[in-house]
Amino acid sequence: MKKKFTLTSKILLGLLFGFICGLILKSIPDSYIKDTVIIGGVFKVLGGGFTSAIKMMVVPLVFVSLVCGSSSMGDVKQLGRIGTKTIVFYLSTTALAIVIALFLGSVLKPGMGLDMSSVVTGEVSIGESKSIVDILVGIIPTNPIASFANGDMLQIIFFAMLTGVAMSIIGEKAEPVRKVFESANEICMKIVSIVMLAAPIGVFSLVAETFSTVGQDAILVLVKYLLVVLLGLFIHVTVVYSGLFKIFIKQKIMPFLKKFTKVAAITFSTSSSNASVPASMEILEELGVGKTTRSFTIPMGATINMDGTAIMQGVAALFIAQIYGIDLEMNQMITIVLTATLASIGTAGVPGVGIIMLSMVLTSVNLPLEGIGLIMGVERIIDMFRTTVNVMGDNICTLIVANSENDFDKEKYYSGEKEEVVA
Repeated sequence: MKKKFTLTSKILLGLLFGFICGLILKSIPDSYIKDTVIIGGVFKVLGGGFTSAIKMMVVPLVFVSLVCGSSSMGDVKQLGRIGTKTIVFYLSTTALAIVIALFLGSVLKPGMGLDMSSVVTGEVSIGESKSIVDILVGIIPTNPIASFANGDMLQIIFFAMLTGVAMSIIGEKAEPVRKVFESANEICMKIVSIVMLAAPIGVFSLVAETFSTVGQDAILVLVKYLLVVLLGLFIHVTVVYSGLFKIFIKQKIMPFLKKFTKVAAITFSTSSSNASVPASMEILEELGVGKTTRSFTIPMGATINMDGTAIMQGVAALFIAQIYGIDLEMNQMITIVLTATLASIGTAGVPGVGIIMLSMVLTSVNLPLEGIGLIMGVERIIDMFRTTVNVMGDNICTLIVANSENDFDKEKYYSGEKEEVVA
């Protein structure tokens, strides 16, 4: 028997009911029952509990998933040119994506017009301003255990990647440890899925608390946030991906786009990079990419290439800073770029994990996680688009690397168009 409501449907219902409940409470005069029992009691316990559960998983999930991701690259000595080109492409485009997101967020200011500083729990602080040199040096932890305890995300990411690379170099001798981390990763993912079962209630409580305090002003900024993220994704595809395609492949892009619609149908329906891997491998073979290249770049991309997710994280970070009245300095933005870029290696290619990674980005600059509850209502819509952008980047990277390695059959690339003309 099929379930009547999916988790996404329940989250959307939670958003809707939270919105309605919040507006009703907003119209009711202040009283002990309304302010203390309902808003300050029930909503704070349920919403705060959900937020705390997300915080709980940030450090273990980031560390374990990054170790698994960086250790699965294979023998570092054998990665050679293909591995270097692939990793440079993925990390460079992810960094560029987050820069685009921060630029759009700074210029368009999707969070302006809503003041939620009165509803945040605890004191909000972005910490002391650090120079770029201090940020870069501070990535290396002097005490990894202290980094875990303090939640220093860049240090945790560095240590996790170093651990994973070391395991990859060691090879078979590290296999028992790798299996432990893979098991731990599965456990972390399962805990995340369990936590997400409470998302409808958490979203209901956080949204109801927000709208009962600020009213319907939150609707406009939420729509602005959605549009800014979609604009960032559009710019990344039309400018960055199309530009790289023309520069490095020097072929018409339409044959690729026609084939990619098959993959896009999967990413839109599943919001999963991993689910699209077989379809990506199939269309790339049809486009003339050799097995040597595609068998490496596509699985790698599903693990470490998260341009669309990075755009969401960048816009969301500025959006949340703006609605809480926090001015992020350039150094904080650099920290966001570094954190989101490095974290992309550990972002699992499954639906919903982007929210956990967003929590990590917010934690890196001490932004309040309560704002996540507001944007989760449109998260599923964004997830479909950003996953499609992620996977498009995987495919374009594969074509670029294959072309540079002479592992690309240009005649086969255009064969689909020739067959259409003949037909």
